[in-house]
Amino acid sequence: MQKILDQISDKMMAAFEAAGYDRELGKVTLSNRPDLCEFQCNGAMAGAKRYHKAPLVIAQEVAQKLENSEVFGEVSAVAPGFLNLKLREDFLKSYLNEMEQSEKFGLTMPEKPQKIILDYGGPNVAKPLHVGHLRSAIIGESIKRICRYAGHDVTGDIHLGDWGLQMGLIITELQARQPELVYFEEDYTGEYPQDAPFTISELEEIYPTASAKSKEDAAYKAAAMEATFKLQNGVRGYRALWQQIINVSVADLKRNYDNLQVTFDLWKGESDVHDMIPAMVEQMKQDGFAYESEGAWVVDVKEETDTKEIPPCMILKSDGASLYNTTDLATIKDRVANYDPDKMIYLTDKRQDLYFEQVFRCARKTGLVKPETQLVHIGFGTMNGKDGKPFKTREGGVMRLENLIREINEEMIRKIHDNAETKGYQVDDREAQETARVVGLAAIKYGDLSNQASKDYIFDMDRFTSFEGDTGPYILYTIVRIKSILSKYEEQGGKLTDIVIKEALNPSEKALMLELTKFHGMMELSFEEIAPHRICAYIYDLANAFNRFYHETKILTETDEEKKAGWIALLKLTKEVLEVCIDLLGFEAPDRM
Repeated sequence: MQKILDQISDKMMAAFEAAGYDRELGKVTLSNRPDLCEFQCNGAMAGAKRYHKAPLVIAQEVAQKLENSEVFGEVSAVAPGFLNLKLREDFLKSYLNEMEQSEKFGLTMPEKPQKIILDYGGPNVAKPLHVGHLRSAIIGESIKRICRYAGHDVTGDIHLGDWGLQMGLIITELQARQPELVYFEEDYTGEYPQDAPFTISELEEIYPTASAKSKEDAAYKAAAMEATFKLQNGVRGYRALWQQIINVSVADLKRNYDNLQVTFDLWKGESDVHDMIPAMVEQMKQDGFAYESEGAWVVDVKEETDTKEIPPCMILKSDGASLYNTTDLATIKDRVANYDPDKMIYLTDKRQDLYFEQVFRCARKTGLVKPETQLVHIGFGTMNGKDGKPFKTREGGVMRLENLIREINEEMIRKIHDNAETKGYQVDDREAQETARVVGLAAIKYGDLSNQASKDYIFDMDRFTSFEGDTGPYILYTIVRIKSILSKYEEQGGKLTDIVIKEALNPSEKALMLELTKFHGMMELSFEEIAPHRICAYIYDLANAFNRFYHETKILTETDEEKKAGWIALLKLTKEVLEVCIDLLGFEAPDRM
């Protein structure tokens, strides 16, 4: 199904051609003066110089060709040469009914779907998730859903930090606390215990303790580096203990991500490509890409067109150890071998822009990816408190993610009870808790995603949990209101099947219908720009358009059953579009609020 701008542009292009002008002048856009018209065409202005005619004359000639148009109800040529357009009500209702009857509302699917790998720039194991992990999870989940809805094959990979010195630190501290563990017996040949010798809470305390010790005690740090070396070189007990750390951490991570309704197709980590690194680095040396610099091995990635300094990409440190760069390059190599993706999207803090520029250039220069493979880094901004600084707890520490979710839920429960008290009804505590969970998640996700990813934003609990304004709860309240109307219509004996949208009878009804027609263009932009905030802006406008129509129209008390059925059909489509959109953002609507 063509998006509406393409359909009406085709009609306008045909009119320009019929009037003797280049059809490409007939491109139609949304009006920048909605008080005057719904759409506009500025082609006459562009054609004036080419055809040596006043633009108003061209516009008038084109307008004449559109008399009795089956698409345009009004075509006005206005000085100095604009074409102001309004759609026919019967064309608009037919377009919406086709949307309602089409899969994905008629969104055009790609002829050749892309294979996309989405790298969430995941957390480190053995550490609790905190608010700093929120954005990559929320933005990544939405991007995954948008790309899939657009018809593409997407594989999401958490890309865990599960290798390196942090693991050596944990093992060293465990050995100091529990030296009797069989994992540390060099000659042990039996099976290792199935149960881990620590809980997630203990593990989360061990790492910061070990990290602090290593900064103050050189011998302790040396021991941790030795433990890291043993782990990475396959010492049996260390590998078994490392696997226990992974198992306990991943179980806790899954629980926390489930609370965010975030899922991953792959739970791979840096360790999965560790064994690939020596051969990859050796190949780069043999091919003449890698060279020695001050003991380290690097690859030049600077290009002649650069206007700023781009340092070489280091692939081995002077002590022969690999770096994040090396691991990411090996991961790219692994993904190409196993998935052959058309595009790889990476989500991290925007402060890593230069890092990914180096890694991507190195991957291209050394032939790890095909020339046509797209490598995209989406650098997101910081979630800040009201003071404009990175979000902290009241005590000034980094807030754990589960604590943030709990605080949001508690605030939503309070508001749900207050709302019930104001309106004079009681709400069951269990129902309130479940509703608070659903609405609280919408508050968090919409509050984040409504901002352009690259921008910092202020996390404002009061604003994000408000039922008014540009918020997740407002969107959900709108959906719940529509659900209630549809339910009452059925209680009155009406059926939600075999009803069709009718021609608009008033301006607010037509405005709602026009908002619905923007769905296809919005979805195309959301995918092309990898921009969930486009969906947020769209559903906020759509919710506002519905609420204006609702407040101006007595829907359920209408005595003309055919008219009422047409309105109900319009509401049904509005609800379905809103529900698809919030699903793409990663949350859902309750039945009641």
